[in-house]
Amino acid sequence: MSEPILFVVDPDANTLAEIAAALLRRFGADYRIETDQDPTSAIGRLEQVCERGESVALVIAAVSTTDTTALEWLARVHDLCPWASRCALINYGDPQAYPVVRQAVALGRFDTWLFTPLGDPEERLYPLVAEILGRWARTTRPRVPIVTIVGERWARRSHELRDLFERASLPYAFCAHDDDDGRRRLQEVGHTGALPAVIFGARCLADPTNAEIARMLGANAHQVGGLYDLVVIGAGPAGLATAVYGASDGLRTLVVERFVPGGQAGTSSMIRNYLGFPRGISGAELAARAQEQAFSLGAEFLLTSDVISVSNEESEHVVTIAEGMQVRARAVVVATGVSYNRLEVDGIDRLIGKGVFYGAATAEAAAQAGRDVFVVGGANSAGQAAVHLARYAATVTLLVRGDALTMSDYLVKQLERASNVRIRLNTQIVAIEGERRLEGLAVRDTARGATERLAGTALFVLIGAGPHTSWLDKTLQLDESGRILTGDNVVLGIDGAPFEWLEERAPYPLETSIPGVFAVGDVRHGSPRNVSAAVADGAIAVRSVYEYLHEVG
Repeated sequence: MSEPILFVVDPDANTLAEIAAALLRRFGADYRIETDQDPTSAIGRLEQVCERGESVALVIAAVSTTDTTALEWLARVHDLCPWASRCALINYGDPQAYPVVRQAVALGRFDTWLFTPLGDPEERLYPLVAEILGRWARTTRPRVPIVTIVGERWARRSHELRDLFERASLPYAFCAHDDDDGRRRLQEVGHTGALPAVIFGARCLADPTNAEIARMLGANAHQVGGLYDLVVIGAGPAGLATAVYGASDGLRTLVVERFVPGGQAGTSSMIRNYLGFPRGISGAELAARAQEQAFSLGAEFLLTSDVISVSNEESEHVVTIAEGMQVRARAVVVATGVSYNRLEVDGIDRLIGKGVFYGAATAEAAAQAGRDVFVVGGANSAGQAAVHLARYAATVTLLVRGDALTMSDYLVKQLERASNVRIRLNTQIVAIEGERRLEGLAVRDTARGATERLAGTALFVLIGAGPHTSWLDKTLQLDESGRILTGDNVVLGIDGAPFEWLEERAPYPLETSIPGVFAVGDVRHGSPRNVSAAVADGAIAVRSVYEYLHEVG
């Protein structure tokens, strides 16, 4: 297979040669550098490349902000090479540049830009290209698997394991138990037991729990014990931010997560509105970076461990984990996030993991190549899922109960320019079709009152989420939706109630009805429900923790 292509187009021969030489020095061992001074000639060559089945990873092209033809040319590149990133070269000192660039990026005519002259390539060119190529490789190239899952293709647990490794950003391979590869892998490790089997080197686990997988891969190997300054329950963006800020300020910090880091945000294929990532970042990658950052600052992690209670013993808090372990802490931050709301349609539960998926299910996207799929929901998470799936599926139909989308404008624009995305408003699913796996839906147009059948192989449900607080309903003050009351919302001075606030002082920001226990992120009452707000909660909570610890000594 030939090397992937980095294609540079610029009518200025000197600039073209400068960029091509710089790319060749840094990336020439793994990529083929192609150049052209004429955009018309370049588009013909790109057509030929695509016809031969070669890969184009990046197109860098000079554009004039007054020449709309050049901008449309980059949009045409996307039609030819949908997996290739597009970078516009724009001259410094062009007063018309900024409004044109802003509009063109918003409309998807290109992905990013560089101003010329470039200067030292180490400063801007290389970091940008390395980031783009890293993302391209992750989404288009097969990864060398660390583990192999062998199981029934349409079994619910097989899907759960694929989702586990996808969220954890761990490369894996999946083999159906009844195909040649699956049988060969089982024979190699001598496994004849229950499925799915998880194979790691010479070791094999039969239908393992998530905790057993974590132990096999070396997670949770350290000894948890002693008194912690701070225990964070949950490792979504809010919990990870709390861990980073707490550990960086010298607090002995432990993070307990019932699944893998990332939370609901970890299922997002691309987050475009988080500070510092102009080209976006996947939720799993953001979580992996945050976990690494917290770990490097000294935070400890206990993964695939479910907390079942928080109680007080004198001036300390006791966090009890499902396996029977108890951890003592001076302060606790609850960051357990939310769980996806279930779709109330007869027969849907029997097809979970067999074509019906809650959340973006990034592990399943590639398997939908060339197929017709559905996404239910009208908010940001549904929009992100639809955009991601559109890169693989033949068609993506977004089913929205209301009469309008409620997602960010940038997502609406992305959906509008995706030729294979269809949006159906005022649409309700009334029946699920399929026995062994999903085969189609019956939907009702609530505006017209008409019902019809739609064929498809996958349904991704993103219709909101509820807080993971059922284990706290007898411990903390919750609102009517189950979210935790904090700060000024805590009800004060109701004597005799087991979880009412009885302290003389008012609660600190984000403190719950138990002094020294705080709540952050989607799980708390009044949360704005986005990644930036969750991270801000983490910073605020650590400041409140410090005030509380200073108070109790």
